[in-house]
Amino acid sequence: MNRSNQSLSDRSITPAPATPGPATPGPAASGSDFLQLDIAQAPPGGLADWLARKLRAAIADGRLPVGSRLPATRVLAGELRVSRGVVTEAYRRLTEDGHVAGRGRGGTVVVAAPVSAPTPPAPPAWQPPPPGGHPPAGAPFAGPPGADVFDTLRAAPARIDLSPGLPDLASFPRAAWLRAERSVLGALSVSGLGYGDPRGTPALRRAVADWLARNRGIRADPADILVVAGTAQALTLTGRVLRADGIHRVAVEDPGSLGARQHLRHCGLDTPPVPVDTDGVRVDELRATGAPAVLLTPAHQFPTGVVLGGERRRELMRWARAGGLIIEDDYDAEHRYDRPPVPALRSMLPEHVCYAGSVSKLLAPALRVGWMLAPPAYRDALVAAKRFTDLGNAALPQLVLAHLMESGELERHLRQVRRRHRRRRDAMIRAIRAHLPGAVTHGAAAGLHLTVTFDGDFADAGLARAALAQGVKTQPLSWHSQRPGRPGLVLGYAASTPTDIAEGIALVGEALRRLGP
Repeated sequence: MNRSNQSLSDRSITPAPATPGPATPGPAASGSDFLQLDIAQAPPGGLADWLARKLRAAIADGRLPVGSRLPATRVLAGELRVSRGVVTEAYRRLTEDGHVAGRGRGGTVVVAAPVSAPTPPAPPAWQPPPPGGHPPAGAPFAGPPGADVFDTLRAAPARIDLSPGLPDLASFPRAAWLRAERSVLGALSVSGLGYGDPRGTPALRRAVADWLARNRGIRADPADILVVAGTAQALTLTGRVLRADGIHRVAVEDPGSLGARQHLRHCGLDTPPVPVDTDGVRVDELRATGAPAVLLTPAHQFPTGVVLGGERRRELMRWARAGGLIIEDDYDAEHRYDRPPVPALRSMLPEHVCYAGSVSKLLAPALRVGWMLAPPAYRDALVAAKRFTDLGNAALPQLVLAHLMESGELERHLRQVRRRHRRRRDAMIRAIRAHLPGAVTHGAAAGLHLTVTFDGDFADAGLARAALAQGVKTQPLSWHSQRPGRPGLVLGYAASTPTDIAEGIALVGEALRRLGP
């Protein structure tokens, strides 16, 4: 909200009517039984901000649980003796933050609670967590990242989570999902509840083929699509198949995803690093590794956000046609804001690209649904690997997702969250300019995260540790690098409100200043 709107709504307190006479009592009380709100506690000129903070705190601490209804704006304004615009503005802020939603005649309803935890104290010397207990503050950054580092970071308490890799989970289309689920169950035959095709349900494979043709320029036969439990399983299945085929090295971008690298290494594969510059992966350096395969994020390189340039694509195609295999992780290509769409490599080189995508960044990671398109040489082996891993993904979520794709609900949802993600990205850029003035921001044109790099010689894991001590989760850039480079942070913005983003970046700036020059 701009300052002019705030001042207009905040200054219009309705004065109590005065009654003449020396024995007249003072003005009527301007308070509400709802949350025991007392307008006298509000600072002058900041009524909407004060009310939004009070409501947000009540949602966070459980006094307003998910599903509860807020008073009508007219009713609450009357009880507080303020203009209706003050209450409307406070509700608008909570709606933009994803905490409440209008339900028409059902009123304004709480739909999601912000993460709320006390700011942890300065981190003690790291010790292994007790069995069943939470890791101490700073534990994820106490040493080189191990196999469980992301689990440890997720379990660490924090008020504000700026970890990359999450969409706006509060905007998950629950109502549309429930409608689709009822429709699917109403039409499902008895045989549909039995074991199915390990490649996935025919309905979802058709829907994915249509989705990829519309949104990623990939023409695929539904019979060639393999439904998997997210990109993580796609990488693991691919790693096993390549290892069985005698391939022991898969080159990776540097910097590049630590999680992806961990999955490949768990399969017994070496991951030689290939430098990334402003045009994407260095194909000359890829050739120098001698690796027969490479894992790439060409549409939005993780974590730098660069797009693989045209000349690099041509070089890469020449490398692949000479016998190389490309594993394309198309993890968040649908989320773009300031640039045109970028075609998938699979659309241009189907015989040499193993393509993987998922709904983790479109809907939610909890669904664990993704898909693969393999080159003909590896298709049967990947289907067999999937069959003997789990007999195929759960069928009911596949059928519901197929319904959302075919009905257009998923595309409507994508258009909605793009607008929200763009506002949150802009909020993070403003906060970085204000509180991290020396930082260089990378990857703003698309995706769900920003990467910032700093001048100076300090350990970025120490900065992430100090930020966590202030109650803010981030990831150090060094986690995603195999070679030395500038210190930096990888900051997710999609799952946090603009208010939390601004506060979180301010606390990161404070932690950076405390580290000193």
